[in-house]
Order: sequence, then structure tokens, then C-alpha cells
Amino acid sequence: MKNNASFRRDRMKKGIYVLPNLFTTANLFCGFYSAIASMKGMYEIAAVTILIAVVLDSLDGRIARMTHTTSKFGGEYDSLCDLVTFGVAPAIMVYNWSLLSYGKWGWLGAFLFVVCGALRLARFNVQVGVIDSRVFNGLPIPGGAAVVATGVLLFYYLGGEGRFPDPSIMIGVVAIALFMVSSIKYYSFKDLNYFLRKPFMSFVLIVVILVIVVAEPQIMLFTFAFGYSLSGPVWTLCRLGRKMLAEFRARKSQCQDHPL
Repeated sequence: MKNNASFRRDRMKKGIYVLPNLFTTANLFCGFYSAIASMKGMYEIAAVTILIAVVLDSLDGRIARMTHTTSKFGGEYDSLCDLVTFGVAPAIMVYNWSLLSYGKWGWLGAFLFVVCGALRLARFNVQVGVIDSRVFNGLPIPGGAAVVATGVLLFYYLGGEGRFPDPSIMIGVVAIALFMVSSIKYYSFKDLNYFLRKPFMSFVLIVVILVIVVAEPQIMLFTFAFGYSLSGPVWTLCRLGRKMLAEFRARKSQCQDHPL
């Protein structure tokens, strides 16, 4: 035991990898700034800051893997920062923007989002290497935060002003929170390799999508975020439907082979 503790202290004395942890710290800064902006009523700025953090969060892990600078410290630090940026900051934003008018139920709904995000991160940490890396077990917390942030941006883009105390926001926040702690599988995009040769039309399609996003960013970003949040349940229902259809055909075939 003493030797193990000494070994861990020696490793920490060697320092930490700077580059990926700088991106993680920038992610945390965005979350903190988003919370400050939300408390000042600057909801659009708070939402944009969360989306910037989503990009930073996707980069820190990739940079660590590409530069072979992954570490246990970096993984734990990333999870702590994600809880603030994609759990606490979106909850504060949506509470001040919409749920404030619901009193106790409003802040309880916001808290549910935070606690489900924390549980999602804790479960992810203990399941690393256990489940297939090509899928996420439950909606990733950055994905849930992106739905909230893009929803706020879409509201103001469509001409909304001030707060939006609509019941649909409460329902949406609760649904996203439950998706995060569910066992629904979501595609992780981790098996995509951007350094391999791709078909020419694939590149053309990416360019077209980027042009559309630049033309209508609020609409397209919300469409992507909301669509991804529903992709898991739709995928699960499709697999369940195919399984039931296969079982039905098997039973039908058995009945035909063995008539009464």
C-alpha cells in the first residue's frame, strides 16, 4: 500500500500534460462565464458560450489521443469541468430564462438536470473500456447542454424577447435529464477517422452542410442538437421493431411448418 501511494505521488511530481488540460480549462472558463451571463440576463451570450465549450470539449480529448498525452488526471479533470459547463451552467441559464416562474418546481427541474448530468458522468467514468466505444450509454451531457443552448438561441432568432415561461421548456428539460441517465445507446462518432481518404461526394456533402449552417446557424444547430437527442430513442425503437418483426416471422414460419 505504501509503495503504491509513493508511486502515485512520484507520478504527480512529474507534472501534467499542458496542452489538453488548457483546452479543458478553457471549457471550464466558458461554463463559468455562461453562468455569470445568465445571472445578468444575457441569455444569448450564455448560450453561445456553452456551444463554444462543446467544441472545446470535443477537441481536448482528441488532442490528448493524437499527441499521446492522455492521463487519469486529465480524464478526472475533464469530468469535473463538464459538470460545471454542461450541467450547472445550462441549468442556471434555463432556470433564469424559463423555469423561474414555476417557483419550487422550476428550480427542482433545473436541479434534476444537474444531478442527472453528474450521474451520467460518473457512470461514464466507471464504464470506460466496458461498453463499446462507438456508442454512448445515455445522452452525453454536452449533447443535453447543446439542446438547451440552441433552443435559447432559436427563441431569440425567431423574434422572442425576455424570458419564455412555457411548459414545453420544463417538459424538455426533464426529458433531456432522463435521457442522460437512461440506457439508450447514442452514436459516439469516435470511430470516424478524418485522416483517411473519403469518397468525393462525402466531401461535397460536408461542404453543403457547412454552407447551410453558416446561412442559418440558429435553426441548423438546434436541428442537429435536437435531432441527436432523439436519435437514441428512435434507434432503440427501430431495433426493437426489427427484433419483434423477426420473432413474428419466426413464429409464423414455425406455424407453417407444423400446422395443427
